[in-house]
Amino acid sequence: MKILISTLLATTLLVFSGCDQEDNNKSDSDNKTFNLSEYPVTSNLSVEVKKTLAYMGNEERLAYDVYNLFYTLYPEQKQFINIPQKSEIKHIEIAQSLVQRYTINDSSINDSSYTSLDYQNTKIEDMEAGVYGVDTLQTLYNSLITEGSVNVIEALKVGCKIEVIDVDDLDADIILANNDNAVDIVAAFNVLRDGSYNHYWSFDKGLKNLGITNGCNLGVAPFTDKNGIYPQK
Repeated sequence: MKILISTLLATTLLVFSGCDQEDNNKSDSDNKTFNLSEYPVTSNLSVEVKKTLAYMGNEERLAYDVYNLFYTLYPEQKQFINIPQKSEIKHIEIAQSLVQRYTINDSSINDSSYTSLDYQNTKIEDMEAGVYGVDTLQTLYNSLITEGSVNVIEALKVGCKIEVIDVDDLDADIILANNDNAVDIVAAFNVLRDGSYNHYWSFDKGLKNLGITNGCNLGVAPFTDKNGIYPQK
């Protein structure tokens, strides 16, 4: 399901340099609130959908950790503080609430590529940054940190990539959740996807402000032009 990660790890991009300020309002993922209690619990949730919950919980943490780390390297780039602190932390809370609701753990997944899911009740501030319970995400994190540590342009490109990966994963996950009639999961994943759309355009603007005219259009699938594809505020 997560084919994009192998595509990303095979991609090599050009290196540029620069710095930017950004529109803080556009960096917020959304102004929506999500209240899980408004939705019924889904009975007989499939193992495949349970895996999407475990995966997304780790994937939202990855975005949060990457952006926070890049803020220490590029504090002038406000995307790297606004997005994790105003948005990604909320996304982690949403994902964690679903993991808790469905008691997602190692035994419920029974997949050796999910190395440790013992984080259901861990406070976000106590989660170890850069350490994930899914092998592919651990590899992805290590690769993205290496790329983005080159300079601020490469870090912004990493932001673009993360959001495209999130959207594509959520597109597939929403279909699976719909198949299970899991209205709570569909609603939650739609909130996460709307946030990723907004984050993508924030990173796109950041790159264009630094003279990268194509912005987040990196010219390599799936990181191509999203005009007319991703909604914009």
